[in-house]
Amino acid sequence: MRKIPTNSRPSRRKPELALDLSGAHVTPGASSQHRLYQALCHAITGGIAKPGEPLPPSRTLAKQTGFRRNAVTSAYERLIADGFAVATVGSGTFVAARIPARVNDRSKAKIAVEPPQQGPLALGCTHIDERALQRFRAFTGRRLRAFGTEHLHYGDPRGSRELRVAIADHLLSARGLRCDPDQIMLTSGTQHALRIVLGAILKHGDQIWCEDPGYPAARKAIEHCRLRLVSVPVDASGMIIARGRALAPTAGAAYVTPSHQFPLGVQMSMPRRLELLDWAREASAFVIEDDYDSEFRYDGAPLLSLAGIDHLSRVIYMGTFAKTLFPGLRIGYCALPERLVGPVTTARAALDRFPGTLLEGAVADMLNSGTFAANLRRVRGLYREARDVLASTLSSASNGELSVPVPSQGLHLVARFDPSTDPLVAAKAKADAGVAGWLLAETYHRARPLPGFVLGFAGHPIPQLVASARRLAEASLSALQSTRNVNSGNGVRRLKSAT
Repeated sequence: MRKIPTNSRPSRRKPELALDLSGAHVTPGASSQHRLYQALCHAITGGIAKPGEPLPPSRTLAKQTGFRRNAVTSAYERLIADGFAVATVGSGTFVAARIPARVNDRSKAKIAVEPPQQGPLALGCTHIDERALQRFRAFTGRRLRAFGTEHLHYGDPRGSRELRVAIADHLLSARGLRCDPDQIMLTSGTQHALRIVLGAILKHGDQIWCEDPGYPAARKAIEHCRLRLVSVPVDASGMIIARGRALAPTAGAAYVTPSHQFPLGVQMSMPRRLELLDWAREASAFVIEDDYDSEFRYDGAPLLSLAGIDHLSRVIYMGTFAKTLFPGLRIGYCALPERLVGPVTTARAALDRFPGTLLEGAVADMLNSGTFAANLRRVRGLYREARDVLASTLSSASNGELSVPVPSQGLHLVARFDPSTDPLVAAKAKADAGVAGWLLAETYHRARPLPGFVLGFAGHPIPQLVASARRLAEASLSALQSTRNVNSGNGVRRLKSAT
């Protein structure tokens, strides 16, 4: 009898398909259909079952795996639906000629995300008094027990009025800034506030003044908004406004840290403050005042905030609870000129609708009950002691090679070498000592960087501060000696290498 020809492809099926039903690619406890599907996908993407190759008949695969035939049929149907296989009537199921891209687990590239610094002398660490923490737990628990409908719908883009009223009262008493609660917006921190404000007041390509040296995270946020950053030098009186006028007289904004300049720690003098405000009015520009650690003043009263002098006409004021309570709270705020409340609120609503509501009430309770102020008084004493210990240890252990001015405010200090020192000395010393913190050079943009370190003293135990300071001082002496040996040998003031 003559065989009738067909269009079916040759059926060179393997007697068995090597399937791994227990590897990392299979979800433990899943249904037999799902586990078989995952094993088949793994075999196809791994090249065990090649494109165009026939898959075993469902009856054969059921016998091989011990699964029911309907589980095999369902797995095949899913393979076909996902594009890994094709079925031909009368011929069976085949691996698709082209399969969807799927990353093999073994060849996955590791995603490198640099974790924030948390080691010795890291910046951004805080301490909260145990009594304040107990009160915060109590306030949070009470708010959770009284869970209201305000958490069940979208809220005001500016945040809860209760907390905004409490912040307005705090700013009036602590910073001399009088503002209506309607002018305050809650954010997840100053970086978040900066992004919202920049998006509302400037457009791509606009110029903005920034301190040099200055806060690198703010600089990154500004560059990410595709603005033209104008680096304005800083001296002992703060940002040099005349240089800003010369570099970019028609810039749209200026970002400053006037109360405690980051990183140098200087206060912007009153003449400079008035000069900056004069420029802002003349240029129809805005000044973004980052008042990030104004609450930690150790000697004397702080200068009035820029926003207080300006009465929120051209100044946008930014603050945060990251340092006064703890960073994990993720609550900051900005106080806006009246003319900007509408545009900034619209920008906020378009970005992430509104801030989280669950902890706002507890923070308002902290402010209204006096717990916030009491915690500040207690931790301010701890930070003053930590500041003094770190400064004295660095100075004495380095035999005076490190100049360590004791800051009157803030949570970090700067330790500097002689300006003529090779910048690589600081890099080598920091790496050899195994400490966190920043190199002072990392905070510069265009100005010639000074050699030294930016070191945090808040939130670190005193014994750890002492040990870390000694290691850094000893490493600094060693790096300096290496440089001097090189200099005496070849007359070149440069380290051969730095870690």
